Amino acid sequence: MPPHEIVLKGVVQVPEGRRIFGRLTVVENLEMGAYTLAARTAIEEGMDRSFALFPRLKERRMQIAGTLSGGEQQMLAIGRALMARPRLLLMDEPSMGLAPILVEQIFDAIQDINRQGTSILLVEQNAYMALTIAHRGYVLQTGSIVLAGPAADLQANADVKRAYLGGE
Repeated sequence: MPPHEIVLKGVVQVPEGRRIFGRLTVVENLEMGAYTLAARTAIEEGMDRSFALFPRLKERRMQIAGTLSGGEQQMLAIGRALMARPRLLLMDEPSMGLAPILVEQIFDAIQDINRQGTSILLVEQNAYMALTIAHRGYVLQTGSIVLAGPAADLQANADVKRAYLGGE
């Protein structure tokens, strides 16, 4: 299925490594995420939602995206994805390469997005943070699911603690 049809069905991805349009402004990047929306009011609502979720983007709305910090670029990638009004948001390694304080901000935003009604499939190497916000978790080993269940159960599992959470 072509990507634009997948987006029209309500499935949108925030790719690993952000993949923003570095030569465009923050606003232009957000508009790119809304290419499937026809109504200008829907685009404005999407901008408002992105700016409410990430006030830093509003401050930098006319800045060239390639000059943003890594954390700001991740915020922009998430905001761009939200512009399409997804029902399911696929997120690949949103904390990769970010400072710990920014990781917390990104994970807070992920929780807010979910609370607002968007389902999220999160692929994340930071197992502790992922399980802290997830409802359900899957542990993959060499491409196969080796454990699955409620996130709280996985956090309490001795094998998961030892292998992925740095605990005993």
